[in-house]
Amino acid sequence: MTVWDDLVGQQRTVDVLRRAVAGDAHAMTHAWLITGPPGSGRSNAARAFAAALQCEQGGCGLCSACRTSLSGAHPDVTLVRTEQLSIGVDEVRELVRRAAMSPTLRRYQVIVVEDADRVTERGADALLKSIEEPAAKTVWLLCAPTPDDVVVTIRSRCRRLELATPSTAAVAALLVRRDGVDPGLADFAARAAQGHIGRARMLARDEAARTRRADLLTLPGRLGSLADCLNAAAGLVESAAQEASASTAELDVREKTELSEALGFGTKGARPRHAQAALRELEDQQKARAKRLQRDALDRVLTELTTYYRDVLMVQTGVGAELINTEQRAEIEATARRDGPEATLRRIDAILACREALEGNVAPLLAMESLLVSVAGIG
Repeated sequence: MTVWDDLVGQQRTVDVLRRAVAGDAHAMTHAWLITGPPGSGRSNAARAFAAALQCEQGGCGLCSACRTSLSGAHPDVTLVRTEQLSIGVDEVRELVRRAAMSPTLRRYQVIVVEDADRVTERGADALLKSIEEPAAKTVWLLCAPTPDDVVVTIRSRCRRLELATPSTAAVAALLVRRDGVDPGLADFAARAAQGHIGRARMLARDEAARTRRADLLTLPGRLGSLADCLNAAAGLVESAAQEASASTAELDVREKTELSEALGFGTKGARPRHAQAALRELEDQQKARAKRLQRDALDRVLTELTTYYRDVLMVQTGVGAELINTEQRAEIEATARRDGPEATLRRIDAILACREALEGNVAPLLAMESLLVSVAGIG
């Protein structure tokens, strides 16, 4: 077992990072930009690299340096993954301050930013100087979906590594080996997730997630009227909001309790200054996190609908590609016979437009209503 074992289908990337760890002057640099589609493992690659840089054996996966680096407990490895909509200048300045420190254990000071695409413009300005003039033993590892998601002044000063989408067979093999998933279920989850390792793992381990997905794939056949579209849109948005709320409820309470204790609430006679403002700021941050998680849940809905219409298009054009949703073959073939390829492409375009609308902060209900009306061909 090594820190590289879970990087599925990324042998080229692993080879580059291993050479850097080994001290190859042509491979090692102080700033890296690791990109790849969602679920490809870019954050895992950054964490594995951080662990290997701290490990005396180059990433054995078993020693204390590897285990603490991967978990975020290593004193010289800082892992940043925001649950907010952005990473602001104050947070970046704190990272810059940390990056200027000498490593406690005399190897490297590694800063992993898993959501570098969420760094604000002012935050990028603060980050730029640290990347331009790095401390001797500091390594920045920035992760983003694509290079274009990071401002040009930052990405031009980083070495780029682009991860590929893992194959279905590779993801299935990982689920069997790492998580003990039944091979048949692993094949289904990997095929349904289309290379997204985290999504595949959730589908393999959570029966409720598989049920929700199967129900969603019947949605196109249930949109017979405008009322159907509006009701379905409201249901999807409400379900996404409930999913976001359920995933953060305990964290919200814990954060508020910890902040209240830090501010002195509950202490006899204590009247902390600016306490209400601090609590309001926390509430705003929690609302922003819930908004992001709701948007992520709706994005998964759009992804599943895209796979459905992709399959419909494959049947209509007769290209012979394997269906993603083989369990829905009968309904997909019926849809393919009912409409032509042009109508299917319009629906796929509508899904893409909905995703852009959500990214542009259009109200989720409005965006989903517009999508489902387009999908149903009403109006």
